[in-house]
Amino acid sequence: MTNQRSDDSSNQDHTKTNPHDSRQDSKNQDNESHSATNNSFDFTSFGQYYLNQLNQINELNQSFFNQAVLNQPDPHTPKQALNPFEANMKLWQDSMSQFSGFMSPKQTPNSEQNEQTSQQNQTVQSNSSQNAFQYINALNELTQRVISETLKRTSQGNSSNISQSLMFNLVDGWQHFITGVTDKSPTALAEQQTELWQQQLQLYQNTLMKALGNQTDPLVSPEKGDRRFTDEDWSKNPIFDFLKQSYLLTVNGVMDAIDNTEGIDEKTRQRLSFFTRQWLNAIAPSNFLWSNPEVLRLTMESGGKNLIKGLQQLAEDMEKSAQVLSIRMTDHDAFKLGKNIATTPGKVVFRNRMFELIQYTPTTAKAHKRPLLIVPPWINKFYIIDLKEENSYIRWALDQGHSVFVMSWANPNPTYKDVGMETYMHEGLLTALDVVQEITGEPDANVIGYCIGGMLLALTLSWLTENKQADRIASATFWATIFDFSDPGDLGVFIDERTVNALEQEGKRQGVFDGRMMGAAFSLLRENSLYWNYYVQNYLKGERPVPFDLLYWNSDCTNVTAALHSFILRELYMGNKMIEKGKLAFDGVKIDLSKVTTPSYVVATLQDHIAKWKGSYQATQVLGGDVTFVLGESGHIAGIINPPTGKYGFYAHEDYVAEPNKWYAEAEKQDRSWWLHWGEWINEHSTDKVDSRQPGIDYKGKEWHVLDDAPGKYVHVRADEALRSVNS
Repeated sequence: MTNQRSDDSSNQDHTKTNPHDSRQDSKNQDNESHSATNNSFDFTSFGQYYLNQLNQINELNQSFFNQAVLNQPDPHTPKQALNPFEANMKLWQDSMSQFSGFMSPKQTPNSEQNEQTSQQNQTVQSNSSQNAFQYINALNELTQRVISETLKRTSQGNSSNISQSLMFNLVDGWQHFITGVTDKSPTALAEQQTELWQQQLQLYQNTLMKALGNQTDPLVSPEKGDRRFTDEDWSKNPIFDFLKQSYLLTVNGVMDAIDNTEGIDEKTRQRLSFFTRQWLNAIAPSNFLWSNPEVLRLTMESGGKNLIKGLQQLAEDMEKSAQVLSIRMTDHDAFKLGKNIATTPGKVVFRNRMFELIQYTPTTAKAHKRPLLIVPPWINKFYIIDLKEENSYIRWALDQGHSVFVMSWANPNPTYKDVGMETYMHEGLLTALDVVQEITGEPDANVIGYCIGGMLLALTLSWLTENKQADRIASATFWATIFDFSDPGDLGVFIDERTVNALEQEGKRQGVFDGRMMGAAFSLLRENSLYWNYYVQNYLKGERPVPFDLLYWNSDCTNVTAALHSFILRELYMGNKMIEKGKLAFDGVKIDLSKVTTPSYVVATLQDHIAKWKGSYQATQVLGGDVTFVLGESGHIAGIINPPTGKYGFYAHEDYVAEPNKWYAEAEKQDRSWWLHWGEWINEHSTDKVDSRQPGIDYKGKEWHVLDDAPGKYVHVRADEALRSVNS
């Protein structure tokens, strides 16, 4: 299932500082002033504040865990279950407790110089410090209120069944882990704890040496691409260096124990690894005011103004969120659909309750006789393929001489409760094909399906084949589409009988699954780059998100109908029925993709964690026609929206062996966009050229009713607006 949320948008430099960002002022100060600011700070109080934060976190974790165990429906789960985080959290807290009084200013090297410098800056800093501490205390109070509100939202109301099912899964995972380790390697956990404690002691000694002016090599360093610890104080300042390394040692110890200890099945290991990673990344010292040197410095310098701005933004975001806080990732006011995003000219030539059909204005005098119909995913909005002129696939396809039609899906409201995949086929794709034929006079079309739009295309091809109508689609192109769901990646941790049951209960009650919840869930698949970095940036630093079109689209959520959600989760993700001959019953037929002989082009991307490329590659094994498969670089979005001017290449090899890894090992890389390769392929499945078709005129030269200018009306409806809607 597409989203965005999850994509390599995080790899792009969209977190660059706003030119008016308050961080720029701090960078203009010299190192001496910078050092004086740090050394004039009361590190003893800091240590106690951070220790208090850890205590609060541990108490929160304990309450969550105890509640889950007490409510655990499985009678085999012991009520006195081991809290998996407790031992490591206690170990971490003990090391911090010993360290909390260590870095007093009078104990730092060059104390006389530091004291003199501190006195010189004392008058300047006193007023700002007083204000800063007032705002800090206010922020701490607000943090507790946010936690309280979050607990209420997750323990009551709409999401209670879902959140409880996820917590039950975590408890079950740890029970299986403890049982497996006890049986297979009973000393593993004890050895892991001993090793971690030894590392913490060594780190403590290294920190003492560093504080005395000696150079020491770090015991652990952040992974490549981890931008949480880029501020120089994380390395230069002994206490923050200690915090960073102590945290990373704890995280690595816990994750290594999960990933490498024998005794648990891979499904349990994957679920346990995912949720534990989520928790550990949430409690990173970079996410807290008292333990982030950059935020502390900014707070002292601005007199707490950053916190005031952050509180305002937090309040605004909470008002617009569902049960999970949706953090703003870009400046929403910077974009207007049809004005500076989704601007390719066109007309809405059809509308029903499911979609609007947009016919785009040609850019060439002649066009391919056979039209091109694009089926975007309906859990996102279509304009990912029309963000701006230079990377718009729609505009590029027009320039290649295609008559382009695009489906813009409706954002479902609760009245769409029973709308399932069959409705999306009949009132969606098949209806669009009918309208395209009426306008162009052509009996068939080349069709592109993106992600879940590709799943619909595959099922429709099989249905058409069984009903002797396969010739309505001349060629099929699949973008980032899963055929084999046996390895759904991180999404798999949310998909099991217990969680799906909870989601179905929620669907029956609400009618649709809130797109904002789905958006937050997808963001948490890449939590450090798509969630917590914005939490720090927006609420602790008080920075306004910078304009970024991809992230604007990323935040423009859509809801999913209850019937469709259940079908995708049960029949495809859990049942993996699409690739099994005759196993999936769909609108009166048994799906058998081996009977589909339509020429197909399948593109997947190497780093896609939403639609893993090996699941897409299986199209070469199950489709019955001629299949061309290419593997693009990058991920679910950037790898697909990769114009000829883009930076990513692709891999190709015509021998489609059964084993994907073997194919990849033999594939050759081409340093150009896959768009160009597809352009060569689609030309083979296009017919003669005709005069370009203008929207509003059919193939007979008669006027065709135009409803609106592109991008239409449906694209403007946001998820929360749809939820409040009473229109059918």
